Amino acid sequence: MKNIITLLLLFAFGMSFSQSKWKKADRLFEKMWYKEASVLYELELKSLEKNSNKSKKIEDSTYIKLLQRGGDSYFFNTDMENAHAWYDKLVPEFYSNINAEYIFRYAHTLQGIGKYKEAKKWMKTFAKLTENKDDRSRLLNQKNLTIQDVLDIEPQFLLKNVAVNTKYSDFGPMYYKDQLVYSSAVDSSSFHTRVYHWNDQPFLNMYLGELNAMESDLKLIDAFSNTLNTRYHEATLAFSPDETKVYFTRNNYQNSLKRDSKGTNHLKLYSAELRKNEDSSSTWQNVKELPFNSDNYSVGHPTVSRDGKLLYFVSDMPGSIGATDIFVVDILEAPANTTVLDSTFTGYSKPRNLGESVNTAGREMFPYVTDKALYLASDGHLGLGGLDVYESRIVDKNFQNPVNLGAPLNSKMDDFGFIINEQKNKGFVCSNRLTGKGDDDIYSFVRSPKEEPVCEQTISGYVSNNMTGERISNVKVTLLSATGSELDTSTTNLSGAYKFNTVLNCDTKFKVIATKIGYESKDKLVITLNENGETLVPLGLETLNELIVEEQGVLKIKIGIIYFDLDKSYIRTDASIELNKIVLLMKQYPKMVIKIESHTDSRNSDAYNLSLSDRRAKATRDYIVSQGIMLKRVESALGFGESQLINNCKNGVKCSEVAHQLNRRSEFIIVKM
Repeated sequence: MKNIITLLLLFAFGMSFSQSKWKKADRLFEKMWYKEASVLYELELKSLEKNSNKSKKIEDSTYIKLLQRGGDSYFFNTDMENAHAWYDKLVPEFYSNINAEYIFRYAHTLQGIGKYKEAKKWMKTFAKLTENKDDRSRLLNQKNLTIQDVLDIEPQFLLKNVAVNTKYSDFGPMYYKDQLVYSSAVDSSSFHTRVYHWNDQPFLNMYLGELNAMESDLKLIDAFSNTLNTRYHEATLAFSPDETKVYFTRNNYQNSLKRDSKGTNHLKLYSAELRKNEDSSSTWQNVKELPFNSDNYSVGHPTVSRDGKLLYFVSDMPGSIGATDIFVVDILEAPANTTVLDSTFTGYSKPRNLGESVNTAGREMFPYVTDKALYLASDGHLGLGGLDVYESRIVDKNFQNPVNLGAPLNSKMDDFGFIINEQKNKGFVCSNRLTGKGDDDIYSFVRSPKEEPVCEQTISGYVSNNMTGERISNVKVTLLSATGSELDTSTTNLSGAYKFNTVLNCDTKFKVIATKIGYESKDKLVITLNENGETLVPLGLETLNELIVEEQGVLKIKIGIIYFDLDKSYIRTDASIELNKIVLLMKQYPKMVIKIESHTDSRNSDAYNLSLSDRRAKATRDYIVSQGIMLKRVESALGFGESQLINNCKNGVKCSEVAHQLNRRSEFIIVKM
């Protein structure tokens, strides 16, 4: 991958130089000829350091720029050891005078050479310096991520180097029918081999491979398409869901190479359609350049959503956050009235950057999208060195922060080109790790079935009186599914609180219903939170009638004071007015059953008070029955005398008339409704 990442960004051809080594190096660097540029930067550094030993002071700004460019020439070529040598001179001494991006790159090179403790230190420095300014630092700070966290990721993958790999670059696998298409620089020519001098390898072409029964190995069949392969580079492709249209990456080439004003030949995306020939065979035809290509920037590495409506790709076009970003366009259906000559319809929307949840100031490359996730290679997120493979889960059509998939899938080198059959947990990935056969190799893998993190919510809450705010005890609370199935029941305690034993999944609809005698039932439709924890559902109840109140957990009918004449128990006119309110309420609720309790104050003897209160209770009952209420609906009518005083006005205690009056009361307790 030391060569192919650069190769796939910009394929540059032909240069001439007549300026100083540094100017030439810069020209080479800008055209992404990093290997050649690094040689000239090395010469320039030696010259500067030699002169500085002769008492010629190097200007800091000059020295910093050279160290940055020299380090970058190795970093972008994924030579972490040499990149570290340059950044090690730059960052520790000048870190307060340079862009924080170099601190991030320095930490990456430390990871790439296995110095994880030092890398952790510089990652912390980067996160602190860029707090709230860089999405990577926000992620590092919020989750307190460290390189050790990546190293501690439980291994999920078992890798195997496939048989088709050569000493050259082999990469970019993609499923096609029951086969695999991939890109290779293998020398397949029977005649003169055209070599791309930048890395002394043949030009890339696309090949078709046969999968074995276990889908763990690959055998070369033939070139994928003689009509698509040209004399220059073709690599990385994607298919429409019905596999009748292909999107592929190629040099900016149509009969001849095109370069920008600096002489750089960029990548472009092309499409082709599978059409039948006269002999009934099918070939890829009608090659078209996609409308968002440009001669001034690169577009490549496509992947298509499973519904065929979205095309994702990599570009360094204007609007990029970093060196290369992942973009997306809508694949549009032609309007019914569109004609062949209609030039206003391109078939695609304008490109949209996936944003900082995915893209960084570094390089995001080689996307592969499924219904569940976007997989990508990046050197801008926390990783093990070089490009690592990340998984960005799709939740409500939004991409989550990419998660490193850990070793052994990722290594100190470049790991990229990940594709997967999520149903089978099998797929392919590419890497230039030193244990391979060549520059870049294709590896098959088996992924351990991933246990989805369980996200659960307990349901709890409280019930209170809407009018008074008092908590209500002994309320039956029922938990229902969104479809109405009963899942659980609970009862509020003395504090009005309840909790269900049943646990629900996160982001799940459910309903809670609260019921209690004397109250209107209350239901509430709720959705559980989307993270582990507890969903709190408070409920407010109202009594069926304003005369119904609850006192210390007892439901009563509250009317005005029932007055009796001294030493008498007959119902006075003023008392009948209050009792008629009870009669009307009981007629309104024909299932209501009550009991009557009558009380006196402490004056007079206990026996006398008990007898008097009992006569008054029964007189009250008889009046209610006389007004048309069935006797059985009055469960009891009892007098308690002075046995249940509600204040301290007991025998021998001097109290005011008002205080004694509080004890002379009749209570109407609701038994049933």
